[in-house]
Amino acid sequence: MHAIWRRTLTLAGTATLTLGVAHAQTPDLSAPPPIEGEVITEDLGSHTIRVGLGLAETSPLYISTQHFGNILSERTEGRLTVNVFPNSQLGDDAQMMEMLQTGSLDMTIPSTSPATTYVEELAVFDLPFLLPTREAAVAVLESDAALDLLDKFDGTGIKAFAYHENGYRQLTNSVRPVESPDDVAGLDVSGLTIRTMENPVQLSIWEALGANPTPMAFGEVFSAMEQGVIDGQENPWSTILTSNFHEVQDYGSETRHVYTPFIIMMSERTWDRLDPAYQELVEEAAREAAAYEIQLATEYDDWSRNQLEERGMQITRLDDDQIAAFQDAVQPVYEEWAPRIGEDLVAEIQQIVADTMND
Repeated sequence: MHAIWRRTLTLAGTATLTLGVAHAQTPDLSAPPPIEGEVITEDLGSHTIRVGLGLAETSPLYISTQHFGNILSERTEGRLTVNVFPNSQLGDDAQMMEMLQTGSLDMTIPSTSPATTYVEELAVFDLPFLLPTREAAVAVLESDAALDLLDKFDGTGIKAFAYHENGYRQLTNSVRPVESPDDVAGLDVSGLTIRTMENPVQLSIWEALGANPTPMAFGEVFSAMEQGVIDGQENPWSTILTSNFHEVQDYGSETRHVYTPFIIMMSERTWDRLDPAYQELVEEAAREAAAYEIQLATEYDDWSRNQLEERGMQITRLDDDQIAAFQDAVQPVYEEWAPRIGEDLVAEIQQIVADTMND
């Protein structure tokens, strides 16, 4: 590496960060951590990095991506700049990953679920009720088992850096309150038509629960619910709020059925154009942004649920017995998918969870 590192940069980040969500006061979110580290003063070329996101400007993902851009800009004296395109402006997760492969997009941060097209083992994160607490989830994301999955993108045209948090997925619908799998299936009435991510494990979950799962790109979900094409969807509370789903969904259930990570990734074509010093900085900034995003997502989660209730959504908080009924109903998903994902990987993650829960 031939870059000349001449000075150290430290920007204070002590204030709270307040961001606007339409028609409501917003939470006090932690400000970005100080930008610390040596500045690359040598001119190693200038690059504008285009990042496509599926979520809105008010989401923790967008906020942390802005921080990622600030790190790169400050530590290269403006030679690396980041332009962020939120709200699926450039396509859905699957389309943006394809754009990385062709080099027509530099970066994106998709959920792990559509990324299983490239690394099948990432489907382990789609298994229901695998990660019961955020502490257990973060322990898994930081483990060798999870980090090794990022290396499996090598040769796909995509470079994967770190995990962010999408969060615990919750069910919403416009038909009826859901307290049990029977409410999903409908019994004497129609099962709920639920939008799922374009992922076969997710389909299996909702089939096991008796729903009518409908794969659909995220950018199409609001209008599909508004038009009655689907009854509901499942996403973290923060995504439900920032996407204004409460405007077309009357009922929510705190199922916490799947914890979904995001992955921050770059086109290998973009990566190969960067000087090694820039590459090292991008990896470092990606890890720092990931840690900040997980912190923001944690702060946003309960607040978002409460905001949804204040805006009229009727939310059912399931107790342990009700959650157990859902867990029992989806056991066939493990029987079908654990052998295909890799029983050793599933067992390793289950052991990490058990160790974390016993600490």
